[in-house]
Amino acid sequence: MTLYAAYAGNLDPARMGERCPHSPLHTTGWLIGWRLTFGGEEHGWDGSLPTLVEDPLEQVFVAVYDVSADDEVTLDGWESADTGLYRKTHVRVSTLTGELLVWAYVLDAYEGGLPSAATIRLLADAAAAADAPSDYVAALRRRPFAP
Repeated sequence: MTLYAAYAGNLDPARMGERCPHSPLHTTGWLIGWRLTFGGEEHGWDGSLPTLVEDPLEQVFVAVYDVSADDEVTLDGWESADTGLYRKTHVRVSTLTGELLVWAYVLDAYEGGLPSAATIRLLADAAAAADAPSDYVAALRRRPFAP
């Protein structure tokens, strides 16, 4: 098993359970020094895609999953890591019990552009399903989106 930090749609435990049935939720926490943003507008079918960038003043809520080897291959397909659109990077997650070294998917494209309203709704709903703090979920819902 390997630890994976979900920050977008895979925050939702039900969605991860469908995609990766052998990869249970381990914990939740925060990526300190990272910010949720969007990029790769030319690659998305309805706007920019979610990603992470380093930012010393920000933090991102994440769900950490114990991912099995088979589920990792499946997840790479879902996240387009098998095509090179996203790449895996190691990050540290701060949890109530300490820090964990995990991997997360980061978009391999330029930052910029706006996500669709559907993407914003999906991110906020997934964060709520993962029991993210209400102010974090509210901030996601207030993010600008493409018309």
